[in-house]
Amino acid sequence: MQIDTKAFGLIEADEKQKVIFHEGLYGFDNFKEYCLLDAEHPFYWLQSTEEKEIAFILINPFVFRPDYELNISNEELLEIGVKEPEKAMIFTIVTIPPDGSPMTANLQGPLVINRDNMTGKQAVLSDIRWKTRHDIIAELNQSRN
Repeated sequence: MQIDTKAFGLIEADEKQKVIFHEGLYGFDNFKEYCLLDAEHPFYWLQSTEEKEIAFILINPFVFRPDYELNISNEELLEIGVKEPEKAMIFTIVTIPPDGSPMTANLQGPLVINRDNMTGKQAVLSDIRWKTRHDIIAELNQSRN
């Protein structure tokens, strides 16, 4: 399939990369269909197939926070067909401020994607350890010490 992307222009993508968020993402409820694209390791692009200007940079939170825990109910996982936690891909949305401030990740609102059927949802975690802005580089350096 061809998709028009914010970062790369018109590209060819595999149907297997398509992810459906039946409830949309917070603030983007009307956009349900995305394509998960590789970017420079360890990052990914989540590109809307419906609107080229809607794209998110993602990272696997365990890359910089090995202690990250998702307290997501089984009911929430079953909404996207996940019966075994290892069948889920976990990503967090990255923000890169234009003013040169630190790059951050939203650990409070992770994206959970079922590997088998490529449906996803954005969870909201109530654990006070997880905020909407975690400094990726600082926490990566801290996890290495």
